[in-house]
Amino acid sequence: MPRGGILAAVSPVSRGRKPKKRNKSVGRPAPVRLVTDTEPCDCPACAGPPVELSELVDGILVDVADDALPADPIAAEFGAALFVAMCELAGEEYEDALADGFVPEFESRADPAALIMLLALGSVCDGRAGDAARTAASRMVGAGVEPPGWAAELTEPVSVGDCWRLADPDGTGAMLICSFDRAGRPHVFTVSVDHTDCGAAVNIELLDAEGLPRAMELVRQSEVAVSEERLDPAELRWQVECALDARAVHDAGELPFDEDGLPDYYPLAVQLRARLRALPDSTKPKPPHDDPLTSFPRLLDAWSSRLVPPKPTGPAPVYQLKVGLKGAKPPVWRRLEVPADIGLDRLHVIIQVAFGWDGSHLHAFETPYGDFGIADPELGHQPAEEVSLAQVLPGEREKITYLYDFGDDWRHEIVVEKVLDPDESVTYPRCTGGRRATPPEDCGGIWAYADLLDVLADPAHPEHANSLDWLGLDSAAEFDPAAFDAPAITKSLSNLP
Repeated sequence: MPRGGILAAVSPVSRGRKPKKRNKSVGRPAPVRLVTDTEPCDCPACAGPPVELSELVDGILVDVADDALPADPIAAEFGAALFVAMCELAGEEYEDALADGFVPEFESRADPAALIMLLALGSVCDGRAGDAARTAASRMVGAGVEPPGWAAELTEPVSVGDCWRLADPDGTGAMLICSFDRAGRPHVFTVSVDHTDCGAAVNIELLDAEGLPRAMELVRQSEVAVSEERLDPAELRWQVECALDARAVHDAGELPFDEDGLPDYYPLAVQLRARLRALPDSTKPKPPHDDPLTSFPRLLDAWSSRLVPPKPTGPAPVYQLKVGLKGAKPPVWRRLEVPADIGLDRLHVIIQVAFGWDGSHLHAFETPYGDFGIADPELGHQPAEEVSLAQVLPGEREKITYLYDFGDDWRHEIVVEKVLDPDESVTYPRCTGGRRATPPEDCGGIWAYADLLDVLADPAHPEHANSLDWLGLDSAAEFDPAAFDAPAITKSLSNLP
């Protein structure tokens, strides 16, 4: 391998530029701010002659030793990811450079710092580079080099916890959040996404176990109301990878070093991609980056809407659906049985009746194939009457979201619990179960509803009388949040035209 290219690209950092220390504190998410281009550096370190591979490795291992050796595998991974990120930015041949150049050079040192680098590289790298690093590390341990106490943790499986998407009400930005655990070390990644810039990732943070609830609480207390949506791991992986890929396209050909070295975004992106490999992969294809749409949510909708499967043929089964209000505590839900071949426009009416909504606000079904409701090109909504329930929910355990009232943001998770044969003695749709009353229309959303219940339960509250007046009640006893009547809902459904 020539000493230009990748060696020249990584040498400025290894010859004295230190990466910025990772800030472990949790604060309010930073506003969207893109990495600015920097002028080419003409200092003697950057403009001098190429550095030999052995000199680069010596410099890297000095940095590892200066840090008194990483005390845990996550810190070691970050150091290795920083090195990999610099190699990635240098060119497509970086994997060969790692596997055929750096890994053998690290192994030749036969000391604890070199072993730590190989262990960490084996954890964050995939393909040839990862295989080479893990094999070399195993040989070093076999030769008597003492591994760190946490080395065995790297062989433990990574488990995924909560996955969230927090979004601005105007659709300009979002934060993707996922918690992980490996060998009893919980940690959280957050990814800030700019939907006005092709949905590219802007910032990545790595938080400890306490970081997630603190960050979520700060977001909820901010002046801007955000929507909160739980994602399944495959969807989270798909959205994060789309954001990272878009950022990678924007950064292609750039070496965005600043006065402190390489910004933390790049090593954290390497570390995060390694974690994502533990999540199930989505069957959805990635959207093309050169699509003329500039709004990432609309781009996703337009791309995925092409993939709506054809309507099933033959007799339609009956779906047993569980429809629950997201974020409601205690849960508010309905169990419904509906023919699988009904249109989404019909399902909208059924949900309205089942929950007692009055239909005075806009709605949309958010599906893997795009959003459906009253057709609106500006909102990216496709006509709900053109798609059947079975097309967007093809089987058991599949999920979509029904959004009602874009202001109060009532999000209903729709899950197919069972696929049943039709019973000729039964009139569909019908309600077979559920829990608790629907919140009052226009009360402000799920969090405002929780506050309203507290006010109604406290006659001494200064807003108690005003709340009763707004609800048209003489007494708080007239509103029972635990009320639910499945037969009454079924009767109302039977009266639908």
